[in-house]
Amino acid sequence: MTLNWQGLRWQLLLLLIASPALMTLASVFASFFMGDADTMAHLRRYVLPDAILNSLALVVCVSLLAGFLGVMLAWLTAACEFPLRRFFSWALFLPMAVPGYVMAFALVGMFESNGSLHRSVLASWPELSWWPDVYAFPVVVLCLSLVLYPYVYLLARNAFQTRGQRSLEVGQSLGLSARQSFFRVALPMARPWIAGGILLVAMETLADFGAVSVFNFDTLTTTIYKAWFSLFSLPAALRIAAALLLFVLVLIMLERYTRRMQRYADNKSKSLLERRQKLSRLQQALALLACGVVLLCAFILPALQLLAWAMPQRAVELTPRFWSALTGTVWLATMAACIVTVLAVLLAFVARTRQGRLVPVLVRLCTMGYALPGSVLAVGVFVPVAAFAAWLASQGYPSSWLQGSLLVMMLGYSVRFMAVAYTPLENNLLRVTPSIDLAAQSLGVSGWRMLKRVHLPMLHSGLLTALVLVFVDVMKELPITLMTRPFGFNTLAVRIFEFTSEGQWQRAAMPALAIVGAGLLPVFLLIRGSESSVSARADVVRAPQATLIYEQK
Repeated sequence: MTLNWQGLRWQLLLLLIASPALMTLASVFASFFMGDADTMAHLRRYVLPDAILNSLALVVCVSLLAGFLGVMLAWLTAACEFPLRRFFSWALFLPMAVPGYVMAFALVGMFESNGSLHRSVLASWPELSWWPDVYAFPVVVLCLSLVLYPYVYLLARNAFQTRGQRSLEVGQSLGLSARQSFFRVALPMARPWIAGGILLVAMETLADFGAVSVFNFDTLTTTIYKAWFSLFSLPAALRIAAALLLFVLVLIMLERYTRRMQRYADNKSKSLLERRQKLSRLQQALALLACGVVLLCAFILPALQLLAWAMPQRAVELTPRFWSALTGTVWLATMAACIVTVLAVLLAFVARTRQGRLVPVLVRLCTMGYALPGSVLAVGVFVPVAAFAAWLASQGYPSSWLQGSLLVMMLGYSVRFMAVAYTPLENNLLRVTPSIDLAAQSLGVSGWRMLKRVHLPMLHSGLLTALVLVFVDVMKELPITLMTRPFGFNTLAVRIFEFTSEGQWQRAAMPALAIVGAGLLPVFLLIRGSESSVSARADVVRAPQATLIYEQK
């Protein structure tokens, strides 16, 4: 009996790519058998009950509000005709470029007592005595909903566009009004897409760290940070990360279930894009008001506030320290984008060319990292690396190169953003027909030579998309960078966290504008892809939307 060394070599490569994810999951679940008893007793009594309730309440409320906004705006821009509809159809994607923590400190800076909006209102109405509490729970819900509703908007709009006018005409032929046809025909047909978007919103809400930190709102993610950096207990942080991971796994299973329910059909009737509903003047005014208010609150006002803070401070803030953070961020994002994209190319190639029961399991494992909160990944990666470094030190070997370098950060990035790079590459490979592979094999080209000479030349657009998405997401990523960075190493996101922790909103504006500007790149790619064809699926969405990419079968 002879071993298939070539097949074994590819499986070992796949196992090596999946090893950071395996290491993270193993260290998190191993925390159930270890822990700091005193610290955990303190957390269970005073911290965890409120953190769990806050996390669940936040997930439910943000999912409902973001779902409502996404479905409403998707229906208006896809199925109705009103002034500025074409503008709003793409402009409503712009909040994707704003990270949650940037939206949070922009809202706090505007609405807190003595904030910019408060001062403007007092200038007009000096007798005003009441002002809302900006740190209240509804404001946290509003903040996250404004930056996360595009998940639902993207999927619901694509669903409404690809369902032809014939389905609504059938409802109206049965005596249903346009409103009844929406609720009883169009909405049920789009339900799997809407449910998938809402579940993605729930996962992003559960994983958020930066926005809730700005509002001083305790959740499981902030509790992990406090257990590690305030109570100095890695075992306790691991135990909390394991609890958070269980919540995430439930949401992942629900999201996978909704995706299995989705199917595409070639509808020969005219699409909603070609035959939209005519609205009355009042309805047009209400549609215009709804889209305008959401865009104003979700993008225009935060952007104007950042500019108002940054412009007077530009001479003070554009210091060598800022340029050092910007250079470090770009260098870190470039290195991470190259490493993760190379690994994603190998993963996509192995998944395409190799068969076996182990291959799809490892591919799924490698690409599930984006659903995991960054704080969980930071703890899960750091603990085994720290344990290995301690073992090396005990054996007399140098170990500072492990914990005092960027290795832990790169491992965390490779787990979190593998799906971001893998999905556009996989979609591009789907366009390479099997006959091309067979023709190459008949000419004696296989293995590495097939990847180099056949597949890579056909992956140019997918490679560029993967590089851009990972680059931008690493620039915006906060918990992994904050928790695993080497001493003295700062990025723009870390500087924003440091400034907002001290309430210095003006000083945080300049790095925030740089991050928002970078975040607009993949949003413009998404807009171009979604507007090119009604029935075409967008090849790329912003990194958190990596699991939103659907290929027409």
